[in-house]
Amino acid sequence: MSRMRPQVVAHRGDSEENAEHTLGAFLAAIEAGADGLECDVRLTADGHLVCVHDRDLRRVAAQRRGLISTMDLADLHQVDIASWKRPWAELDDEAPVVDESMHGVLTLRRLMEVAAEAPRRIELLIETKHPTRYGGLVERRLVQLLSEFGWDGADSPVRIMSFAHTALQRVQRLAPEVRVVQLFERAEMWPALRRMVGRDWLVGPGIGELTDHPGLAWRLAESPHEINVWTVNTPEQLALCRSLGVTAVITDRPRVMRGLVDALPADDP
Repeated sequence: MSRMRPQVVAHRGDSEENAEHTLGAFLAAIEAGADGLECDVRLTADGHLVCVHDRDLRRVAAQRRGLISTMDLADLHQVDIASWKRPWAELDDEAPVVDESMHGVLTLRRLMEVAAEAPRRIELLIETKHPTRYGGLVERRLVQLLSEFGWDGADSPVRIMSFAHTALQRVQRLAPEVRVVQLFERAEMWPALRRMVGRDWLVGPGIGELTDHPGLAWRLAESPHEINVWTVNTPEQLALCRSLGVTAVITDRPRVMRGLVDALPADDP
């Protein structure tokens, strides 16, 4: 088993220091040296893919009503999803001037443009959220967008992730060369998933399951699948991932993790 330096993937952008899924968070992650950006996507009522984790905005905005799937993009663009991160900033005379363009709901198209315009290759790990009222339309719209960017082939910088196995099967039918990551959050799910996932699929366990279930960790390490792990935030968690040959760590702390990964010994054969 090789011991390689894993990719550093920013979980919803630089989400420890910035409001998650905002343009500011993703730009900060690139500046921090992240190799990739992770985002969740949902479909709006008028058919746009937006970078939002939850079904609604109650956690990240004062907006208390309405599901993402029932709102138009124009309505979402009126919502500030960043101020919750710094609730007292307006009372701080020394706080930097706020760029409101960094605070709104971000479309996946705009995030892809940001990645395409970056000074180095930036990979995108895109998680489709399920269940959804739109069913397979989420994946169809996503693959259409990848095709527009020319990112639906074997050299695509995109990996599609989901906890929903059927969603990844749809992606494979629509864009068979795009890599997919089967996420799972409970160790007991792996025996069944092991028989279902394609041989060239990646797997995405949570770090807690690897820590709490050493047997699972080593079974995954000995499997033919690349492993992308979420959410890795400490040196101890990184050390475990390194020992297992994990190829990407998804982290809330891309700047810290970049430093830790760069300090690791060079890749071992």
